[in-house]
Amino acid sequence: MLTSRKYYLSLWNNEDPHGSLWIPHIPPTDVVLDVSKMILLCDLESAFGNSHRYRPLLVRIMHKSRLRFYGKAETKIDIPFQAYFEVADQSGSMSMVLWNALCPEWYQRLNVGTVLYLQNYSLKQSYQNRTRPFLADPQMKSFTSIEIGLNPRNPTAVIDVIPPKSVKPQWGLPDVPYHFISRSELDSCPNNSTCDVIGLVTFVGRCERIRSKGTAVPEKYWTYRWVHAIDGTSDFPFVLEIFASSQPEIFSGIYPMTYLVCTQMRVCRPAASTVVYLTSSSETQIFTTGYHKGQPYICSPTVKAFIQWTKTLKDSAMLKKMVIGGHYRFPPARPIFTQDINDGSAEVPVVPACKLQEELESLRYREQKRLAVQGQITAVQYVLWPEEQASVVPESSAVVRSLPPSDLGTGTATGTSAGSGVLSTVTAPLPHKRRKKQRGKRELRRRYETRTTVRQERESGRNRTDRELHEERSDSEPDEEEQVDEAQASAHRLQHSADALLSTSTQVQEDQLVGDRPGALWESSTWTLLRGDLLEHLRFGGLEPESIPRKFSFDDREYLLQKCNLHPAKWTLDDFHPNQNLNRYAPAACKGYFRITILGINQQTAIDALFMPVLSSEDPRNVGLPRDPHNNTLFSCLSTGSVSPISHPMDGDQNILPDPGDIIQTAAELEGMHVVCLIDFCHLGGQTVEVFINKIYKMTDVALVEVPREQYRRDKS
Repeated sequence: MLTSRKYYLSLWNNEDPHGSLWIPHIPPTDVVLDVSKMILLCDLESAFGNSHRYRPLLVRIMHKSRLRFYGKAETKIDIPFQAYFEVADQSGSMSMVLWNALCPEWYQRLNVGTVLYLQNYSLKQSYQNRTRPFLADPQMKSFTSIEIGLNPRNPTAVIDVIPPKSVKPQWGLPDVPYHFISRSELDSCPNNSTCDVIGLVTFVGRCERIRSKGTAVPEKYWTYRWVHAIDGTSDFPFVLEIFASSQPEIFSGIYPMTYLVCTQMRVCRPAASTVVYLTSSSETQIFTTGYHKGQPYICSPTVKAFIQWTKTLKDSAMLKKMVIGGHYRFPPARPIFTQDINDGSAEVPVVPACKLQEELESLRYREQKRLAVQGQITAVQYVLWPEEQASVVPESSAVVRSLPPSDLGTGTATGTSAGSGVLSTVTAPLPHKRRKKQRGKRELRRRYETRTTVRQERESGRNRTDRELHEERSDSEPDEEEQVDEAQASAHRLQHSADALLSTSTQVQEDQLVGDRPGALWESSTWTLLRGDLLEHLRFGGLEPESIPRKFSFDDREYLLQKCNLHPAKWTLDDFHPNQNLNRYAPAACKGYFRITILGINQQTAIDALFMPVLSSEDPRNVGLPRDPHNNTLFSCLSTGSVSPISHPMDGDQNILPDPGDIIQTAAELEGMHVVCLIDFCHLGGQTVEVFINKIYKMTDVALVEVPREQYRRDKS
């Protein structure tokens, strides 16, 4: 507003058209053409530079890029947008650029397959460093030395859209070429190749954001989501990383059970991995059920074969396999953690534990970030889910600083949801005695002491009066009444644990009491001592409802989509039931999670992170994980991301999984072991930050390599 701009940016990215300035698609009207006065694309190169006014063009749009916003604070252009198109006639193809004020007027009206009659366009040398779409027709010639410019002035471009019924075969305009592949063919596609795919959506991840690399524009984010789709040709789905393609209605409306078409997708094969997935390119276009009508690809043989396959499916059977939302990361981390020997950089940034607080505070809404932390695992706790069934009390969600052992558990988080990690407040329990209240205030202050204030208090302690020191010592000693209460609580916990160990009547009782078994909690022998010297302990609450993949309900798809999408840019009245919440929908596969405490290598900062292992093939995170069985030690679970069945089940039976208590009993091998932990952070909104361990590495699995400078620059861009 300070610069009097005439446009609004989309709320969560810069690629989506937003606001009334953007004109929606309008059916074209008839245009009178004089074909004899037109010029072919192949003749433009020879005409370039010889004239300021070129003869009209008649072309068809082959590919369309997403919008690009290039505005800066000092930019004096009113509407700094551009979009690339690849257009073609009978002689070949060439790039066309839509500039500035023409973008709101024309971008949503120019689609793949549209025929254009262009006048008053400009020509200029082509920008060679940008990406270009893959032309599926090998016979089509591509002219890349110059590009067509459509400008709002100097000169003012004249654009006419030809109605499909008015397009004549004698014009010789090529059809839009596609390169559809099946899932079975994907495994043989080379890395970085381009393809088009169609599939039935079986999983839709939540919308997230990542900070754009190599841009001078501050806080520029890419919006993306993960999608699984099947086509009946393979036991494995297409794994699709779909970035916002300037089609906000379609992007936010992807849900399970729909037919999804993605064009110009790029094949990705991570190094030292057998997984393969597809990611968006700048020219990717996506279409779901309701948007397929009139698209050029409907005549493709692959599309027709897919439609025939879907007619053999039963909706009720397929609906049971549909999943939406939850924590999801792909591809799986590499088996070896590599660092560049030149500067110590790595694919995942290595951050000192003392810098984690800064990283957390820098996160923005739905921003996802992966960091590597070196340290030791000092404590592990298994927590049942839903947590209402468990007797394990969730820890405070506050960020606790400088906590001596006696302070643990004296405060509770108020006014925040579980999982809050940065801004929660800590208050003392409501006391029955005045002295308890005074001590609670002192403990509350002590929770937020920094290293400087600790040093100051130690120095000022020499000047305290004997009376003040006596009062503090008195306040630190428990009252007799408190000792009795604590003894009764301890006896109750011991009795409860004994009951849990002796209870064998039903599996339900065993599941409910697993959190109280002695094996459900492990602490390093040095943790009690080291915990007292911490200057910072980053703690978070339990498993967030948004972190759990849910079974999809077709009837409630609007509500589930709202929970998985970003906050809408425009407020609308919800038609959902007031008592509707995510916990009403069954999880895809979740019985509990591990809370892992990681002590930084400096032994002054610790962080709690959650680990939710994959238990079943119904979990969408199962795709791409190692399928070799392992010994179900805690380390093997953390390094593979999954729990291995302890025996092969009979037909019709569920997998037999090890007891979580048995897994935690193997944690002793982690005693004193230095590891590198990959931790995934995601800001879920408000004060809630999701923190998950993705993988851990022994130091023997960390390798120093020399990355070529060209690859280094490419990875950093």
